[in-house]
Amino acid sequence: MKILPTGFEGLKIIQSEIYKDYRGFFKEDYKKKFFKNKNFIFGCTSSSKKNVLRGMHLQTKFAQEKYVSVLKGAIFDVALDLRKKSKTFGKHYKTILSANNARSIFIPEGFAHGFMGLEKENIIYYTCTNYRSQKHEVGILWNDEVLKINWPIKKPIISKKDKKNFKFKEFKKLYIK
Repeated sequence: MKILPTGFEGLKIIQSEIYKDYRGFFKEDYKKKFFKNKNFIFGCTSSSKKNVLRGMHLQTKFAQEKYVSVLKGAIFDVALDLRKKSKTFGKHYKTILSANNARSIFIPEGFAHGFMGLEKENIIYYTCTNYRSQKHEVGILWNDEVLKINWPIKKPIISKKDKKNFKFKEFKKLYIK
């Protein structure tokens, strides 16, 4: 496993090796030595069909650091830096995570996260440093013109909840002091 730079402080791409043969494959997904001071306490799995977009989500209290890996399929993954004092505040990092490319992403506190399914079936595993708090969950609109995120398609499948997410300017007024 190798850590690849992203240009965003704390945001890391983890490149694993895949060992394949006629039986299938073996891949190491996580090594504690790369995350010595992290205490991952909560894990979850999601499944998304092609063109389903989830995000951009974060918790305003009980912030989570996330380790995201794709077990099947591929996703277009986006992390949006919302750390007030960061030199990359308001900028996003995007990458493709897939079962085939063996990449995972570590997202520190202070980032919103979202992704879009790229294949027929996409299974994503997250492990987090804090439990989910539905009461403190908010989102930023995936297609906010200020953010200029170039998603793979213009009309993804989006939940009713995510259609009501904040515009970036609204989010800053409410949560960035």
